Amino acid sequence: MFTEEPSQQITPLPEEHADHPAPVLAQEVQPTSPQSLGWWLPWINVGKAVLIWVVSVLLLLFVPVIVALPYLIYRIVEFGAPSPEALAADKTLIFFSVIGILPTHLLTFVVAWMFISEGGRRSFWKAVGFEWPANIRPVIGGLLSVLVAVILLLAAWLVTKFWGGNKTQLDLLIESSMATRFATAFVAVATAPLVEELIYRGVVYPAIEKAAGVGVAVVAVSLLFAGVHVFQYMNNIAVIVVITLLSFTLTIARAVTGKLMPSFVIHLVFNGIQSIILVLAPFIDKGTG
Repeated sequence: MFTEEPSQQITPLPEEHADHPAPVLAQEVQPTSPQSLGWWLPWINVGKAVLIWVVSVLLLLFVPVIVALPYLIYRIVEFGAPSPEALAADKTLIFFSVIGILPTHLLTFVVAWMFISEGGRRSFWKAVGFEWPANIRPVIGGLLSVLVAVILLLAAWLVTKFWGGNKTQLDLLIESSMATRFATAFVAVATAPLVEELIYRGVVYPAIEKAAGVGVAVVAVSLLFAGVHVFQYMNNIAVIVVITLLSFTLTIARAVTGKLMPSFVIHLVFNGIQSIILVLAPFIDKGTG
């Protein structure tokens, strides 16, 4: 005789109960990782680069004024408040304003170094690409850069000769005194090429290139650099064309080579030859006069 086994009741799992849905387990919320930001990260770097550029412009506006301020105070105390015309023609004030560009460039370099090297925790020069491309020997790269600078100078001479134009603010500043002429030439060689290339082609360009591509970066940086110099040459369209041509050439050199050294050498040679001409011009004029 078979004994019937008692039936076993099967209890449904909680998720199978229509009236009692299974509780949703809380999932651990992961913090946002840099990778999850995706395309936004390059634009963060653009923001940092633009901030460094803005600081450099502000320093250029205010530091020369601060350097010239002691002389200005002395002048007011001794001779009374001068008129705007008298200030514009004051040779000593103009000289101090030019000398003030030296500490401006020094402070700009320090700001860029602090941001890019993270206070010295990484190589600044490597980060800005201040070197020759690996596939170009330094001697060859140097010669090519000098050749480009000479070609640019010839183009500048042709443009200004046949287009003409009025004297620029920089021309009037240089002609104010021999001391200012020499100070301008010194700044143009000693600090301007290095600091300007570091900011525009070393900091701003790679940030924009990574975020928006080579084409946008070349146009944006070239116009930014030329635009800052427009005030000095605003009454001479020919010189503005020349500075814009120089700007595009420097930026394209940075884009093509991927490094900063070619742009720096082109800029240095371009400014250097102009500075030599600037210093020798008064003596040449006397000799031919």
